[in-house]
Amino acid sequence: MSSRRFWRLVSDIVWTSFSVRISSARPETSVAECGSSGWNPERNRIRPLDRSLCLVQAFVGTTHVACSQDIESDMDELKHECGVAAVYHLSSDTVSPRVPGGSVQRTARLIPPMLLDMQNRGQLAAGFTTFCKDRLQIIDTHKNVGGVAEVFRMNHPPEYQALMDEYEGRAAIGHVRYATCGKDDRSYAQPFERHHIAKAKWFSFAFNGQLANYPELRNEILTTTDFHLTRETDTEIVNHLMSQSLSENARIEPIELLRRLSQKLDGSWNLVFLNAVGQMFVSRDPVGIRPLCYAVEGPLFAAASESVALTHLGFSDDSVKNVPPGHAVIVDGHTVRLEKFAESPRKAHCFFEWIYFANAGSSFDNAGVYLSRKRLGEELAARETLEVDDDLIVVPVPDTAKAAADSMAFSLGVPSLEGLIRNRYIGRTFIESSNRADKVRMKYTPLPEIMDGKRVVLVDDSIVRATTLRELLALLRRRGRASEIHVRIACPPIIAPCFYGIDMSTVSELFAPQHMDGLELTPEIEAKMAADIGADSLKYLPVDAVSRCVGLPSSSLCQACIDTVYPTPAGQRNYNEALKSCGSGRIWENPVAAQS
Repeated sequence: MSSRRFWRLVSDIVWTSFSVRISSARPETSVAECGSSGWNPERNRIRPLDRSLCLVQAFVGTTHVACSQDIESDMDELKHECGVAAVYHLSSDTVSPRVPGGSVQRTARLIPPMLLDMQNRGQLAAGFTTFCKDRLQIIDTHKNVGGVAEVFRMNHPPEYQALMDEYEGRAAIGHVRYATCGKDDRSYAQPFERHHIAKAKWFSFAFNGQLANYPELRNEILTTTDFHLTRETDTEIVNHLMSQSLSENARIEPIELLRRLSQKLDGSWNLVFLNAVGQMFVSRDPVGIRPLCYAVEGPLFAAASESVALTHLGFSDDSVKNVPPGHAVIVDGHTVRLEKFAESPRKAHCFFEWIYFANAGSSFDNAGVYLSRKRLGEELAARETLEVDDDLIVVPVPDTAKAAADSMAFSLGVPSLEGLIRNRYIGRTFIESSNRADKVRMKYTPLPEIMDGKRVVLVDDSIVRATTLRELLALLRRRGRASEIHVRIACPPIIAPCFYGIDMSTVSELFAPQHMDGLELTPEIEAKMAADIGADSLKYLPVDAVSRCVGLPSSSLCQACIDTVYPTPAGQRNYNEALKSCGSGRIWENPVAAQS
């Protein structure tokens, strides 16, 4: 055993020992059986909640804890919670040609490049758990804060090779994470591994989504049991619920385990699971809010949040399929089978996956991401009223608005030019300034040789708080020397929070509700919004354009942040509580929500 593995194992044992309490009602239960998530050396102080949790709790009044992260440092961008991946080489006389080195035990090496393809879904932490039945640590986890290349040392070949050799295995699961609030803490990185002397109870899993009923579940656990939760994260709730089911029946079938979870969980919750027996499953919640794809060719099975991670492995487009809502793909080392664990009352795919989050090369739920963004640009062009002349140009806000901007410009017959260059290498680098203008200047470089004296149509994918956009427009006028700036948004106004896994501001921080009373958006309101941000004009897309552009009926989409109709009971309940707490129709005036 390497010294690194030894000390990690010691750390895990100490971590587990401190993280649990043994229920007096069940004296026969082992520490490992109760073990939830791990020891938090800072547990004696209040830890900041995930932003999504802050938002829920501020709305429903369970607590007034505020996020420690400075809202102003977010650069006004939406952030996604996570991405998941899984691979398994089935028993076979031949080795899949997609496995590097021609060895079944090298299958786990496929996870880092898969996660790299989904780096857009999470940039603050990454990790994987691998399975090798002949290893002392049958399942073993490597994870840390940082980007995928950083965590797996991919830019340092000797270190990367040593890491891959140490964690070889025929099966593996992986995860990329974006931390919406609080410290970049390794203990929050995934997968979460739960050690146990019984192999069926020794498991690891990764989670993509957010539980809308997290406060209720957490309160239930803390008030009705002697268990202790060490983190403010819904992933620990899932860990606890699965551990509880396995404690009652170590040989519980995956479908039954998921049935029990579905009776408790409300929200978006895609899972990848691997245990020390060699069982794996990947599952999608009953309404399918987040995407999940899988493929099987020959003896190789793989699954990922985005299809591009599978096609880059070499799977054909025809082999890549979507996991239906309420279903799981179960792999036992010999077979792969798709089974339903819950009824799907409706489909509610998050429309923001197509507009913003997903890799432009991905396609899921029978709708391509790039084509959806292209259609958004065509919708913008169809609604454009500006006079087209030689001075009119279209400029995208990089990077996700480029497809819509190019399409809009093509339809109008005007140039689409990259007049705004984004510094893609800042990443998580600390910028020594609390001034938003300084941060915008560091991140974006306007090109006066493109925009000088031009009437610029600036295309962006969405407006969240508008704080960054204001500074950006000022920068375009000052350094870009644009004569006019007309903002076009390839999305309807964001008027409500998200309870399903997007780092969405509380309503008090959102830009649109400060000008809108209800759902109505008029040219007069858009003119006031334009004046607020310093633009010559501003236009959004209407809500009904979203389903046309995505290519799916609105009844199959979650559009809660733009129409306030939530697809799950807890989501709608949280929003209704927010309305009640305001005491008026102008929910952006809520003083409690402003604290988060």
